[in-house]
Formats: sequence, structure tokens, C-alpha cells
Amino acid sequence: MGPSPPPASVSPVAPATTTRDGVAGTPAATTRTSTRTLTQTSSLVPPDLRPWRDGGTGVDYVHLRDSGVPGPTVMLQALTHGNELCGAVALDWLLRHDVRPLFGRLVLAFANMDAFHRFDAAQPFASRYVDEDLNRVWDDAVLLSPRDSVELRRARELRPFIDSADRLLDLHSMQEPGAPALTICGMTDKSVALARAIGQPGTLLVDTGHAAGLRLIDRGGFADPRSPRQALLVECGAHWEPPSADMALDVCLRFLSQLGVVEAGWAAAHLRCPLPDRQRLVRVGQGLTARSASFRFVLPVHHLMEIPQAGTLLAEDNGHQWRTPHDHCVLIMPMLRPGRAGQTMVRLGRYED
Repeated sequence: MGPSPPPASVSPVAPATTTRDGVAGTPAATTRTSTRTLTQTSSLVPPDLRPWRDGGTGVDYVHLRDSGVPGPTVMLQALTHGNELCGAVALDWLLRHDVRPLFGRLVLAFANMDAFHRFDAAQPFASRYVDEDLNRVWDDAVLLSPRDSVELRRARELRPFIDSADRLLDLHSMQEPGAPALTICGMTDKSVALARAIGQPGTLLVDTGHAAGLRLIDRGGFADPRSPRQALLVECGAHWEPPSADMALDVCLRFLSQLGVVEAGWAAAHLRCPLPDRQRLVRVGQGLTARSASFRFVLPVHHLMEIPQAGTLLAEDNGHQWRTPHDHCVLIMPMLRPGRAGQTMVRLGRYED
């Protein structure tokens, strides 16, 4: 490890703003809502990432730290979505503390900087991406095609770093106020053991992917049971709430410590969140994909809501209805904003433990 500057808060908070519950400066930690017209503003201050533009890799905002000692390549990625600030806050902290690997190589990447540069705290949903979702373009059929977009250009720049990574952590946040954190282990069980070894957060997910395109964690060897490569996506909490930044740093430090990339004692001294009493795995059986912009839930829903009875009417879209497929059906990240055709609106699963 290099010299560390004096400790600083990992979750910079904006001056008091009016939150969804109308209370100035009060995070909506316990709020649950099924409204389709969220009016959140950001209480996290976007970090100043200008000092990190030149990471010495030839690709803007990508840093590679090589220990000179043989070992795996570990990659941390933030801002896959330009308005999800928690990961940017965490990687900014790590760079300010000059984190360096004990062995192998460490890559720190700020992904969708074009979208991030457009972030407006008064309209924080608007800068998720510029042209298309950066987390739906990772199939080679898309990456190697002649199609062009801001996100595809950035994905093609990031691809060499991603394809060389043995372990990858992709940092995200969720739209629902107060939403508890969640680790998505991909579409197979191959990364579940790593998620359990990290110990944080309390809910793990194995799912079925997205109809709209391939996610980063499902690319190539990350999803191949025969490959030793592993990737995790952590939804660190609610967009723009300070606890999401604390969770992002906490997960980064536990991830690096578990892999032996940094000194365990140093990582432990900077942890921000207590471990959960237990971790529970949700296995998704299906996702509900909108057929049109008319998709709507017919009952109030929230993340990790458990519906006791099979056959409960859940949503409809231009006359098509969806019902819960089994008892004790767990809802994963229901979309609370208006959707569009082809968009995953909720995933349905059940607890396995």
C-alpha cells in the first residue's frame, strides 16, 4: 500500500434537499412505494473525477496498478450507469488512498463517463446512459457489430481490460428508496461461493439475465462453468442515498481483502458496514418483460417483497396478465418508473435458504 491521506468521509452529502417523503435532508430508509412517478433528487455529491482521467493505460478513467508479482487481475468497475454514484465515490476513495495490489494487477475503471458528465441532481434519472444501456451490450454479436453508440464505443475501449480480468466487481445502485443491498451472482452458481466468502450484503441472487441484452457479469468466461473467472454485480442500495456509497466501499474492501489483493488489517480498519447476521440466496425462475409502455403492477410492490400465494395477480400489460408462479414468490427490484417494450420490469424468485 502507498501512503494514505487523512481519512475522509466516503459518502459526501449534498446540502439538505427535499426527499420523496417531503422531509428536508431525511433519507427515506424505510420508504416502500409502488408509485410510477418517482421524484427523487440526489443527496450524494458526485465526486470530482477529473484527477483520475489519466490512469496511465491510454484509456481515459481506467487505472491499472501492477504489483510486479505474478497473480490474478482483479477489476473494480463503477458508473456502468452514469447516474449511479455510489461506486464512483468508492473508487475515488480507493484512488485517493493510493490502493495498490500485493500481487497481480488491479484495474479501477469509471465506465460511462459521458453519461456521468451529464448528471444533474435535480433530474438524476436522466443520465443513466446517453444512447443505450451500457450493461446490455456485452455480447460479441453486439460489440463486434458495425452498430455505433456512445456506450458501444466505451464498451469497446473497456473490453481488453474486462476480458483480461480474473475477478470482477461491478458496482450499481437501485431506484427504490431505502432498498436493501443485493449481490447478483449471474445466471449460474459459479460465483456464489465468492459472494458468500465476502459476506456482504445479506441477499444473493442467481437469475436469468435480461431479455434486452447481455450484462457484463454474464460475458464470456464469467458465465462459463468451465472457466475459473468470476464476476459479481452488487446493487449497493438506493440511488443517491449516502448508505449506498458506504456499502460500495465496504464491498470493495471485503472483495479485495478476500482475494488477498490488499492487507486484511488495512481493509478491516476502513470498513463501513456491519456484516449481516446471515446471507440468503434467491433463485430467480422468471423475469417479467414489458410488452409495451402500458405495463403496470396491480398491487403495491417493493424490492424483496414476498407474496405468499401462487396465482396472485401481479401485473398486466394491454390485457396480458402475470400471476405469481409459486408460493412465497420474492420480487426482485420491481421497476417503479414507466417501462418500455423489452424492459425487465421485475424478477420473480424464491429463497433457497
